[in-house]
Amino acid sequence: MNLSHTPDTSAKAPVLVASDLDRTLIYSAAALQLPMPDADAPRLLCVEVYESRPLSYLTETAAGLLDDLARATVFVPTTTRTREQYGRIHLPGPAPRFAICANGGHLLVDGVSDPVWRAQVADRLADECAPLAEVRAHLLAASDPAWLLKERIAEDLFAYLVVDRALLPEGWVKELATWADGRGWTVSLQGRKIYAVPRPLTKSAAMREVARRTGAELTLAAGDSLLDADLLLAADRGWRPGHGELADSGWSAPHVDVLPQTGVAAGEEILRRLTLAAAPDPA
Repeated sequence: MNLSHTPDTSAKAPVLVASDLDRTLIYSAAALQLPMPDADAPRLLCVEVYESRPLSYLTETAAGLLDDLARATVFVPTTTRTREQYGRIHLPGPAPRFAICANGGHLLVDGVSDPVWRAQVADRLADECAPLAEVRAHLLAASDPAWLLKERIAEDLFAYLVVDRALLPEGWVKELATWADGRGWTVSLQGRKIYAVPRPLTKSAAMREVARRTGAELTLAAGDSLLDADLLLAADRGWRPGHGELADSGWSAPHVDVLPQTGVAAGEEILRRLTLAAAPDPA
């Protein structure tokens, strides 16, 4: 019996915090949204370097909040990034025991993809969705080199395109979504990327598995994109920033707080709200 999969019922149930990373907790230079003069801007901490260049940041205040939060809860970074892309990020605080990568396709336990979870995901995708090869072929056939910049396969699980938004024909994404829906796939436009993801491949399913293994009874979540909607809906409480796909579409849910802050300031406020919500009730 694998004891790591069995909740410890002898202690008080932990709080599980599952948060998206990009444009929720960490921000590229282009996404910081710092309107004030440099002298008044918050101090930033770089948490990702790629090809010797700094790539992602959070505020130093947010870094302190995240450190405290990760020590007091089961903090689970939750991302659509591949394992390799996630590995470039070095968050403040203790190394997370669990992390969710590839939109739920990989559940990392102490940095290693859990083979049992990976097998369960593979079985569901085979039973419920059209093959990745079919979807990829359609994406390429329907795309126009005039606006298609890159095409990528992530972890042999899903596909995405990098496009020139200004040249993308109106209605193209909607048509693609209709085609994909009948094959068990979903489509999401995020910035310059168009994602095609199998419907069963969700962050929420992986979050529930972590909750089962840890015995967590309270789940908190944060995210900014349409691929985070299922995560927010599955959590007991959620937060989303004032920017991103969810904000642009006006998405909301009764238990999800909509924050007015945007950019890196929103990431700091999200961590502040998560910390307050995770704090034990006073005796």
